[in-house]
Amino acid sequence: MRQSVPSFVEMLNSARSTAVHLELRDQYSVAEETAELAKWHRGEAVDVDPDSEYWSGWSDLVRRTVARGVQVRRARVVSVPVTDYVRYEHHITSVNLAIGEDVRWLPRSEASGLALPGNDFWLVDGRAVRFNLFDGPGAALDPQYSEDPVVVGLCANAFEAVWERGVEHEKFAV
Repeated sequence: MRQSVPSFVEMLNSARSTAVHLELRDQYSVAEETAELAKWHRGEAVDVDPDSEYWSGWSDLVRRTVARGVQVRRARVVSVPVTDYVRYEHHITSVNLAIGEDVRWLPRSEASGLALPGNDFWLVDGRAVRFNLFDGPGAALDPQYSEDPVVVGLCANAFEAVWERGVEHEKFAV
């Protein structure tokens, strides 16, 4: 029997000390971002107000998590030169920082010696991992979940290795 996959809300609400997110793709095609990404491509201003309606769900969740004393970190492994999507993502990262996340970027060329899982993930308290799966163009697929200590250990080690080598958001130029 397949284990049910907790939502982001359930995952972050369950966090007691850490919630880390590793992103490994250069392109995502997430439906919720389509309009903002199109505006950005046209050179129009995009929403980077963490208190706006667009961001409120995520902002509220992360702020509540951080307020409980949970450290929220996000690391992104990206190809350089970066894709247009990563440029957009870099631009909107000001929201992540404003709500209490720490963010680092690692050029893919500097990750060659690291053992990385095949998919993006959220890892909570070093005990549970939610894998975010995507198709080739970047559309979201059904996620996976594991509490297997071997899988969790791989993800914890991968995240820390990327974090250690990563560049702080403010110092990472696109």
